[in-house]
Amino acid sequence: MSGHLAILYSCALSGLQAPTVCVEVHLSTGLPAFHMVGLPDTGVRESKERVRAAIEFGGWDFPAGRFTVNLSPTNLPKESGRFDLPIAVGILMATGQLVLPNELQQQLPHIYLMGELSLTGALISIQAPLIMALSIYKRDPKAIVIMPKEDAKVAARIRGLQVIGAETLAEVVAYLSGQRTIQEMLMGQEGESIDEASRGVESTSLCLSDIRGQAQACKALEIAASGGHGLILVGSPGVGKSMLAYRLPTLLPPLDEQQQLDVMAIYSLTKLMPPPLGIAPFRAPHHSASVVALIGGGANVLPGEISLANHGVLFLDEMAEFDRRVLEALREPLESGEIHIARVKRTQTYPARFQLIATCNPCPCGYLGHSQKLCRCTSDQITRYQNKLSGPLLERIDMHFNVHAITQDWLQAVPAERSEVVRARVEQCRQRQIQRQGVLNAMLSDAQVKAVCTLDKSGESLLSGAMQRLAWSARVSQRLLKVARTIADMSEHEMILEEDLAQAMMFRGGSGG
Repeated sequence: MSGHLAILYSCALSGLQAPTVCVEVHLSTGLPAFHMVGLPDTGVRESKERVRAAIEFGGWDFPAGRFTVNLSPTNLPKESGRFDLPIAVGILMATGQLVLPNELQQQLPHIYLMGELSLTGALISIQAPLIMALSIYKRDPKAIVIMPKEDAKVAARIRGLQVIGAETLAEVVAYLSGQRTIQEMLMGQEGESIDEASRGVESTSLCLSDIRGQAQACKALEIAASGGHGLILVGSPGVGKSMLAYRLPTLLPPLDEQQQLDVMAIYSLTKLMPPPLGIAPFRAPHHSASVVALIGGGANVLPGEISLANHGVLFLDEMAEFDRRVLEALREPLESGEIHIARVKRTQTYPARFQLIATCNPCPCGYLGHSQKLCRCTSDQITRYQNKLSGPLLERIDMHFNVHAITQDWLQAVPAERSEVVRARVEQCRQRQIQRQGVLNAMLSDAQVKAVCTLDKSGESLLSGAMQRLAWSARVSQRLLKVARTIADMSEHEMILEEDLAQAMMFRGGSGG
C-alpha cells in the first residue's frame, strides 16, 4: 500500500464458488468524485452512499477528493452490498486514518473482508457466507475472514479457518489498527454436534416398524440404504410404497462434517431452511414440477431439487405422472453426481449426489397384477403409461422391486424392525465399504467394479445367462454387481457368492431396466 492507495481482498459469488476480488481504493487530487469500476451492478454502485454515511457516523473524515474504487478482475460481475466493508476500510487506509501494524500489513494478502454497511456503520448479514468462507479456505488455508457476526457464526463451522465476526465498522477498524487482538475477536464453533442433533430428531421421526407384513420390501430398503442405491417401488395403491419411501431417511446415518457443510452451502443460495444439523436432506417434489424446478436454472441459475437433495434422498412419488422431459433430465446427474446448467449469461455446476427412491403404479388404474381387484385398463393404455419411464432412465436405477398387497389382516401382520436397529447395521455396512474403496458401492467406478465385484464360476454363469435371457445391457449388469456387492457386505462375505448375486437379481425385478 502506498500513500493514497489501499489494496484489500474480498470475494464475489458465482454458484457454489466465490472467486477472489481485489478491492483497490485510490485517492487523488481534483474535483470531488467517487467512481466505481470493475463491472459493478446497481447494488455495488450504491455502496458509495452507504460507505460515506457510515464513515461520517463513525467519527472519521470523508475528505473532498477524487476516489476511484476498482474491483478486479473486471470480467467478473460484482453484485450485492458485500463490498461495502472493504471499500470503507480502503478509504480509511487511503486517507491515512487507519494505519495497520507491521504484523497485519504482512498478513493483509490473507485478510478477506465482506459485509454490507448500514448508514450507522452496523454490519448487515450477507448472502451465502458459508460458500464464501469455504471457497476462501480451499484457496488460502492461512486466510482470516472478517464478516458480520451472524454470518461468522455459520462460517466458523469450517475447522481450521480463522473467522472474525464484527457488528460494526468500528470493531473492524479496532482490529485492523491493532487495538484488539485476533484472539479477542475470533469466532469459535457454535451449536450442537451432529450426533446430538440426530438424536434430537430421532425421537420425533418416522420408524420402519410402522410397516407391517412387508419383510421383503423392508429388506430392499435396507439394501438401498446400505449401498446408497437407487430404488423404484412398483405396486398397486395402498400396498405401502410411499410409507416405505418416507422411512428410508430413518435408516441413513448422520452426515459427516464435510457433508453437512456442503448441504448448508447449497441451501444458503435459496430462501429454504436447511435440514436439521447432521440429518440427510429429503426432497419430495410434486409430480407437476418443471425441469427448472427439478434440476435448477432460472434467471439467477439457482440449484434445483436434485442439488437440494445432495448427500440425501430425492423421492419421486407417482413417478410415471411426472412429465417425461423432466424425468429424462435426471439421466446425466444419476451417472455423474452433478448437474451442469448452461444459460445465455452464465453457466453453473452444482453437486447432485442424491439417492433416488421412486414409486409407481403398474398401470393407470393401478391394479394390474392385483390378486383381488381387476385391472380396467386396455393394453394400449398400459403400454403408454409404462412407456413414460424410458429404458435408459430405468437402467440407471439400481433396484426395481414389486410391492404386493399383504394377504393377512394388517393388524395381525408382523411389524418390521425399528429404524435404529436397522440403521446400526447400515452404518456398519457403509463403514466396511468406505474402508475398502473410499466410496459407497453405488458410486463405484468401472475400475473399482472389476476390482471388488468379483464372482466365482457359478456366479459368472448365472449372470451371463441372465444377461442373455433378459437382454440386459452392460450398464444393468454393472449396477446389478454393485447391489450384489452390497448384499455380500451385509453378510460380511469377502467375495460375491452366487446367493448374493441371485438375491440382487431378485431385487432387480427381472425387468432388465
